[in-house]
Amino acid sequence: MKPIAFTARNASQISCHSCHLLCRINFSKIGKSLVCPRCGSTLHQRKPNSLKRTWALVLTAIVFYIPANLLPVTVVISFGKSQSDTIMSGVIYFIASGMWPIALIIFVASILVPMLKLIILTFLLITVQRKSAWRPKDRTRLYRITEAVGRWSMVDIYVVTILVALVNLGNLATIKAGPGAGFFAAVVVITMFAAMSFDPRLIWDAKETRDE
Repeated sequence: MKPIAFTARNASQISCHSCHLLCRINFSKIGKSLVCPRCGSTLHQRKPNSLKRTWALVLTAIVFYIPANLLPVTVVISFGKSQSDTIMSGVIYFIASGMWPIALIIFVASILVPMLKLIILTFLLITVQRKSAWRPKDRTRLYRITEAVGRWSMVDIYVVTILVALVNLGNLATIKAGPGAGFFAAVVVITMFAAMSFDPRLIWDAKETRDE
């Protein structure tokens, strides 16, 4: 028989989601609302409805990801003529202009990172639901990376915002944000909330159950 792993759950302790204080469970209060003594937040052994919330957010982000890449992000009006550009057409323009570093940054931050984040979150959700004990350390690292780099996808929105604010020359040239910018910003924000709602401790639950 394998020795039982010493975990916070086995030691009757709960980590606070807000301030990360490790709190001891009072068994006389089981069934009642447990509160963190430091910040006053409600304590849970696992985030309530973590999988359902994360699935809902991931699926919403996938739906928004399609128009975010198909619809124009910027609309340039110059001398009465209008030109619309999507994220990919902007990347192609910078490549054709010889500005490879800028094209690479936009491609990675605005196309590759959001797509990989959605793929990784979907993969983690499926493996947790299937109670897979496969390489929990690597899956936890994937989650931490996804959580850390997700916000950098907003670089494209920052560029659009700066251009809209600075380039306003009346009839000569004007830059406006296209409908794709709103969808793209929604994808970034929703995936950030999806990463926050996912509880990485669920990755280890299957392994802990098998080791008992």
